[in-house]
Amino acid sequence: MTPQARAFFAFRSPFSWMAIHRLRTLVPSVATAIEFIPYWEPDVLTSKALAQRGIEFHYTPMSKAKHLYILHDTKRLADRFELHMKWPVDVNSWWEVPHLGWLKACRLGLETPFYDAVVAARWEQGANICNPDVIRGIARSVGLDAEAIAGAVDDPDIREEGMICLARAYEDDIFGVPYFRLGKHRFWGLDRLDAFLEVLRPRIDACNEPATAEPLEGIPPTLRSTVGAFDTDTAGGCG
Repeated sequence: MTPQARAFFAFRSPFSWMAIHRLRTLVPSVATAIEFIPYWEPDVLTSKALAQRGIEFHYTPMSKAKHLYILHDTKRLADRFELHMKWPVDVNSWWEVPHLGWLKACRLGLETPFYDAVVAARWEQGANICNPDVIRGIARSVGLDAEAIAGAVDDPDIREEGMICLARAYEDDIFGVPYFRLGKHRFWGLDRLDAFLEVLRPRIDACNEPATAEPLEGIPPTLRSTVGAFDTDTAGGCG
């Protein structure tokens, strides 16, 4: 069985935002060759569900020094990729709100516009995307049911799906985002995107290959309609 290419992303991470932006810029058809999986710091309810299944969370909080470095690094990278960035202030973050909302949007077939609106709100406007009211406004802006998206945190079925996403991250040894995987190949971080694309490119090219030509292409319709009409022999056609 051909392994599925996977990309773990998080709305919290500026590096995830930049990596997915660059990935989609370089390969517009990437959605046909890769599965996107959300990854976030779980709340008490999700943590309890994970613990009951013996699943841990590999992510650890960063130091103040690392956080300060990231503030400078992301500004430099945003300029490099010509992205307008406004660093948000996270207070009482509840990451289930945007990530479970995204899972709900997936079920409704609008995950891409919802994703784009969420990252724009967070990284271009500095909005608090963990606020259910903010998520309601984002949902409405892309034609989604605001209450259904913001209420995904109270939907047991979506909660279960979210827990499964984090369980898959645990099984894949994910400890940060962006994280890309294809079979035995693993790539962590924005600066590993090009290496990931090297192993992904053959699959993308295969997905973009033109369809095989129609066997009867070029034959007039009147003749096509008579195909098989004169061979009434037994199988094999030898009489």
